[in-house]
Amino acid sequence: MYRALVVDDHPFIRASVKALLVGLGFGVVWEAGNGAQGLQWASERAPDLVILEILLPDLDGLDVIAQLAHLAPPCKVLVLTAQSAQCYVTRCRKAGAAGFLSKCNALDELVKGVKTLMDGYTFFPDLATHAVRPRDVQSTDDELIARLSERELSILRQLSLGLSNKQIGDALQISNKTVSTYKTRLIEKLNVKSVVYLAEFARRNHLV
Repeated sequence: MYRALVVDDHPFIRASVKALLVGLGFGVVWEAGNGAQGLQWASERAPDLVILEILLPDLDGLDVIAQLAHLAPPCKVLVLTAQSAQCYVTRCRKAGAAGFLSKCNALDELVKGVKTLMDGYTFFPDLATHAVRPRDVQSTDDELIARLSERELSILRQLSLGLSNKQIGDALQISNKTVSTYKTRLIEKLNVKSVVYLAEFARRNHLV
């Protein structure tokens, strides 16, 4: 029987996904509420499938995907997130995920995604269907986010959580000056006036 791990900081989501997986015949389904616990359990318990929310309270979800992809034996990672497909599908695929689903999708799409991965295939949305939306505020924000590098995106999240330059620098092993440079670059790229507006931008787009 297959074994799975669900990594999400919302207990209701974990319980719902676990029930679905059990219904699909998974023998064991573990739950983890943050990235560190998810990585530890994936390493110790070797699940066949990890269903992962990339917006986690402790670690960058893309980093978690990359670490999961290098485990031995390898496990398949299906991203199940509230984040924009337009902004994150390519990033998740490059990090090593085998599939991507929005939490807005119906449950039958999750069933389809799980079955597709367990059959040895990948499962990603057709971004063309996301690219034909009206050019409203959200689509503009998505385009801005898509232009950010992984490091810029990580620093944006940490700034928006109120971390100081020193805290961010220590966590990423870069200097305070480098963090300041990234901060200035983010303000320019996202066309906002200050760090306060960076935080508002991040919250509006569910990045934190």
